[in-house]
Amino acid sequence: MKRWVFLIAVASLFSCSHPALPPDTVAIGMETDPAALDPRYAADAASVNVCKLIYAGLFRRDAKMEMRPWLAESVAQKNPLTYRIRIRPGIRFHDGRPLTSADVRYTIESILSGKQGASPVKSSLGEVVSVETPDPLTVEVRLKKPFAPFIRNLTFGIVPEGSGDLSAHPVGAGPFRFASRERGKELALARHEGYFLKKPSLAGVLFKVVPDETVRLLELKKGNIHIVTSPITPAVLPWLEQQEGITVMRKPGTNVAYLGFNMKDKYLSDARVRRAIAHAIDREAITRHLLKGLAEKTETVIAPVNPFHEPNLAPHEYDPALAMRLLDEAGLTAREGKPRMTLEYKTSKNQLRRKIAEVIAEYLGKVGIAVRIKSFEWGAFYGDIKTGNFQMFSLTWVGVDDPDVMHFMFHSKSLPPDGANRGGYANPALDALLAKGQTEADVAKRKRIYGEAQRIAAEDLPYVTLWTQVNVAAVDRRVKGFEVYPDESFDALETASVQNGER
Repeated sequence: MKRWVFLIAVASLFSCSHPALPPDTVAIGMETDPAALDPRYAADAASVNVCKLIYAGLFRRDAKMEMRPWLAESVAQKNPLTYRIRIRPGIRFHDGRPLTSADVRYTIESILSGKQGASPVKSSLGEVVSVETPDPLTVEVRLKKPFAPFIRNLTFGIVPEGSGDLSAHPVGAGPFRFASRERGKELALARHEGYFLKKPSLAGVLFKVVPDETVRLLELKKGNIHIVTSPITPAVLPWLEQQEGITVMRKPGTNVAYLGFNMKDKYLSDARVRRAIAHAIDREAITRHLLKGLAEKTETVIAPVNPFHEPNLAPHEYDPALAMRLLDEAGLTAREGKPRMTLEYKTSKNQLRRKIAEVIAEYLGKVGIAVRIKSFEWGAFYGDIKTGNFQMFSLTWVGVDDPDVMHFMFHSKSLPPDGANRGGYANPALDALLAKGQTEADVAKRKRIYGEAQRIAAEDLPYVTLWTQVNVAAVDRRVKGFEVYPDESFDALETASVQNGER
């Protein structure tokens, strides 16, 4: 409430004039600078979403998360191990080079080789034996064994053959081309005049890096920024909804917030401790009061909007008495005036994430778990998480689509840099299910396999899944045709437009 009042007070100091932006350009306020502008190495949400505007993939997901061809004209499965993909003719990269099967082959092979660095995309390709190019528009990929999610995972951007790391000078075939960048401040994209689909109405997109949310929203009010998306602190939504010329959009998302654990830790390696933590946190109260209904608690990383979501999981209800019994069973008995144990909780400096950490720490304190919160700038924080330098942390999985992502998260062989099993979790029963899910092509059977996988994960708790996010965007009403996607992508900018002048 205090922050809402502060926003109102500060906003009154600003006029409603709109400083000039280049005509037909949309400005987007971002909390963090994209870490990588090469689709093979993009892992954080900011990088992935910007790359999807610069680069085109063979396939992409629409606003309903349905798969659609993009660069691909057609795909055929010759046998369980071989895929033949036909590329649309006449496509060119931003620098004028024609996009051919050789570029697709190079992109895949460079991801698999890891010669230029580990790619988070690698595990999504399965075990590729060969990539052949029978002609300039045909690619044949042969796998070592069946891999059901293969086609659904061909959404990463295609880069020109021979490319090194493109983060400094991106070259893709997407609707917008790289124009300029001032690290930590702004990134400018311009319309790709030779885009192979309908040319965008927007002349450009300007991403402004504004770490402070209050400043981002005031810049939105002034007209210097057209769009601000999640994270938006729920407490400021009433103020936003009262602003003339601004529309607040909401849509159920695929993003799932979770607590991650280091399985090598002397406390957190015990499943009873992890279950105690789950029962000690009142997620219902947090989603209702702190998140203002912009989240719904869940027991799995596969969000309810995903057709592979398993709804019949035993919930970890708020039960501090049970939490304390579990801690007693784990040998962490209560001692008068002293905590049962102390955990270090790492998070970013984002104000909402910091507040969530404080609330969770308060709940854990009530059952005898002391928490030291350590917050870092995004780059340092994410670097620690990727290298396993943590005891406990909170993050959000963004854009989860195919349930094979659970292999990337939890399989014992998916340790960094080849996967995101950063806590070092190992469960042979879950490993077996996740391996089976990769080879099962029948959708109904895959649903049963991943339903059981979600049940095991919900019982063993390598993560405590907290809630699934309702995506929110505050949009200047001069922007037409923008919509919020479940995975928070900016893909709608390809067909959006902006009206110049007063709103």
